[in-house]
Amino acid sequence: MSNLIIYHGSVSVIERPEYGKGKPYNDYGLGFYCTQSLDLAKEWAVDKDRDGYANKYALDMSDLKLLDLSDKGFTVLHWITLLLQNRIFTLKSDIAKVGKEYLTANFALPTADYDVIKGYRADDSYFAYAESFLNNTISVQRLSEALRLGNLGEQIVLTSKKAFTKIQFLGYDLADAATYYPLRKERNDKARLKFLSNRRGNPTPDDLYLNDIIRGVKADDPRIQ
Repeated sequence: MSNLIIYHGSVSVIERPEYGKGKPYNDYGLGFYCTQSLDLAKEWAVDKDRDGYANKYALDMSDLKLLDLSDKGFTVLHWITLLLQNRIFTLKSDIAKVGKEYLTANFALPTADYDVIKGYRADDSYFAYAESFLNNTISVQRLSEALRLGNLGEQIVLTSKKAFTKIQFLGYDLADAATYYPLRKERNDKARLKFLSNRRGNPTPDDLYLNDIIRGVKADDPRIQ
């Protein structure tokens, strides 16, 4: 992976992404959030009555360190823990609060050691999945399945100052709201229906809920791989 073509959906044309800009409470913290999918970037760029732009870049990965959450050894619990460290959750129970401490102690990743992070994007539907898991209402297996089947896409995030020196602007495509907002809404609606379907299903003896995990489940446990 030397040169990676990535897209950033925005209301603006962004020729020079700036390190340190943006919202700190995004999924993986402060960074420049992109995707390898042009269509997803266009969907993320628009709102119901607002067009946008899919900015295109080449990212030179030759000497950048990539944290890919789909690599072997990482689990959905690593993803959840990253969200806990960066997003704001409503933790409704003592189990959720203890669970946050347990996950942080056992599944936190050294993100400062990496230049780029790749993983699921926690839009409204995926964030709802994560919150339900933390409030002990769905199992880690159902959460993992919902993320795989939701088809909401992965994001690539530039997080280090070094990464921002390795990105080159290649141009942009217009994103038409009349075309791409319905596609975005349809994708999100399907993901939400998948979540509700999973949530209504009967639990199996192998399902692990947060109250099971805090009893000692570690990252190498085969039940969460």
